[in-house]
Amino acid sequence: MNPTLRKLAVSPLMPLLRTAARSYVAGPELDDAVAVARSLAAGGAASTICFWDGPEDAPRKVAERYLDALRAIPPAGLNSYVSIKVPSLAFDAGLLEEVAAEARALNVRVHFDSLGPEAAGRTFDFIEDLVHLPTNLSCTIPGRWRRSVEDADRAVRLGIGVRVVKGQWEDAEKNGNGLDPRRGFLDVIDALAGRARHVAVATHNPELAFEAIGRLQAAGTPCELELLYGLPSSAALEVGRRLGTPVRFYIPYGHAWLPYGIRQATRNPRILWWMLRDAWASGARRRPATAIARS
Repeated sequence: MNPTLRKLAVSPLMPLLRTAARSYVAGPELDDAVAVARSLAAGGAASTICFWDGPEDAPRKVAERYLDALRAIPPAGLNSYVSIKVPSLAFDAGLLEEVAAEARALNVRVHFDSLGPEAAGRTFDFIEDLVHLPTNLSCTIPGRWRRSVEDADRAVRLGIGVRVVKGQWEDAEKNGNGLDPRRGFLDVIDALAGRARHVAVATHNPELAFEAIGRLQAAGTPCELELLYGLPSSAALEVGRRLGTPVRFYIPYGHAWLPYGIRQATRNPRILWWMLRDAWASGARRRPATAIARS
């Protein structure tokens, strides 16, 4: 841990940061995420399950968490898939193939999450290595990177589904000179409309969700609205209802959102502010998952 993180770790802000962290994860264990997914399913929503690892988690341990998540979905009867982060597997081809083989055997989709732009090219290379196998794959493309429209074209060529997000990380490959996230988001949507196998519109902004889903529906592209569990969802869910769009919730579990968030906060102070704001707003309380799905 670097000196900045050490200072944060012992600062009086830590109780607030822990509260903020609890607002975004189902709990520390896979059973917590499965319980939330079951509750959401009772309200008619699908789910995405993802283990959020920490800086001390070895790639082998992370792979085991991904495998456990894959194995939990079929017996629970969930309309779910598992999101993975290739950098968390240390770009280990053997571990990735192990996860992909289990997904094939269980007929569960594997989704490749997006981290920083420096990892995007290698992540797509791994997808390309796996796409010829009978594995259901999809990936995330952020709107704020200049490479993202080309990545959307690549996803279309590979025949995989795409989750479109605004993106948390700036376009480091362009010295931070990325696109406006909203404009970039819609540019990626336009690159996928009428061409992509399936698109998840991942935003809590109701105006952006309405515009993106409308463009995809006009082009006849299968799509859904995907929301992060723990964030306010009512306005976005209303858009989904108006447009008749299926809804999915991204459900993280684990212990690691807090150090992950702190690490990013050292690079972008706004993230620290968001975490503190969310802690005050939530007060560590959230509505039951069924209420979220039906609200």
